Amino acid sequence: MSLKIRLSRGGAKKRPYYRIVVADSRSPRDGRFIERLGSYNPMVAKDHPERLTLDTERAKHWLSMGATPSDRVSRFLADADLVPARRIPRQTKKNLPGQKTLERQQAAEDAKKAAEEAAAAAAAAPAEEAPAEEVAAEEAPSA
Repeated sequence: MSLKIRLSRGGAKKRPYYRIVVADSRSPRDGRFIERLGSYNPMVAKDHPERLTLDTERAKHWLSMGATPSDRVSRFLADADLVPARRIPRQTKKNLPGQKTLERQQAAEDAKKAAEEAAAAAAAAPAEEAPAEEVAAEEAPSA
């Protein structure tokens, strides 16, 4: 049985209130849980003491039993110095070009630089006159 320490949503519409619970990973978000470890109320001020309540002793116990915290709960546990803080990368912006587009842009820039270098080399070199073609002397037919 895989254990998760995660948030379970409660409260009214547009007035969320979360319980921090230990649950089986297969159970639904707001469904059955094993133990309640605390609560999180995002509607109050960040410095308010009732914003986050957490039973750190029980959290330590469940972490030692192998429970894995969700991303948000791991932030709470990191603030309480129970787990090391981990930086969660933000999702990439959708308006940035993809890998292939970047490769095409790089190839176009390289081609443009090569053309500019060739033009600069041609302008720097003095215009040389092409040698006149030598007329081949007629050879006597060999008999």
